[in-house]
Amino acid sequence: MTTVHANGVALGVESFGADGAPLVLLAGGTTMLSWPDALCERLAAGGRRAVRYDLRDSGESTTTDPGAPAYTLRDLAADAAALVDVLGGGPAHLAGIGVGGMVAQVAALDHPGAFSALTLAGTRAVAPGPPDDDLPDHDRAATARLFALPTPDWTDREAVAEFAAAGAEILGDDPAAARAVAARVWDRTPGTAPPVQTANQMGMVFSALDCAPRWRERLPKIEVPALVVHGRHDRFFPLGNGEALAREIPGARLLVLEEAATAIPDAAVGEVAAAMLALG
Repeated sequence: MTTVHANGVALGVESFGADGAPLVLLAGGTTMLSWPDALCERLAAGGRRAVRYDLRDSGESTTTDPGAPAYTLRDLAADAAALVDVLGGGPAHLAGIGVGGMVAQVAALDHPGAFSALTLAGTRAVAPGPPDDDLPDHDRAATARLFALPTPDWTDREAVAEFAAAGAEILGDDPAAARAVAARVWDRTPGTAPPVQTANQMGMVFSALDCAPRWRERLPKIEVPALVVHGRHDRFFPLGNGEALAREIPGARLLVLEEAATAIPDAAVGEVAAAMLALG
């Protein structure tokens, strides 16, 4: 892992594969660890240079005030395009997961020359908040249980890991895997203040981020090959969100992970990697 400067900010990155190989840029959701190690390794074994990175206010990237971000979704999209320039090897295959998928959509629309392909995993075509009437919202029962979880002591690594495991169980993900990732995220979080921790562990910075204007109506203008990956049992962004993305992006392929929820499980890594490699 290292830090590079792009678009006026520092961004934490980690590379897998040969420097001269075609670039696959993986936008975190919000940290780079949203992308499984095994998937990055599969992409590298397939002849790609996989580079995952932390969004602003997470991991090793610039952290200022996650509770009141002085940047917009458009700035995060510009970070992705600038990162391609700094890393070299563009145009790149851009992939975004969760809220990182929102960044990736806007980046592909605003900076089309920087990207040759697009993968969107576990995301949706509208900003955080109430969705469009035709899109399914967060599962109400699961959301109620998530909000009922006691807030952990953010200074306590083990308590934070257990909090993540409890949330994963509610969402249908693997609690043991979530616990391990949360501990690694905690180790990389620059401080234990609640806003910083929630930005890293839960992506809560997006609740304060300016995501206007809408971009859903622009999706038909995406011209690069696209892959939409979505868990059949996703309770946070239910499957209808992925189905809508695949319908509205011309020629997009929808890959439904039959045993997955919000995260990409180890059992699905090979399938996802193969689909991404086939895309370009």
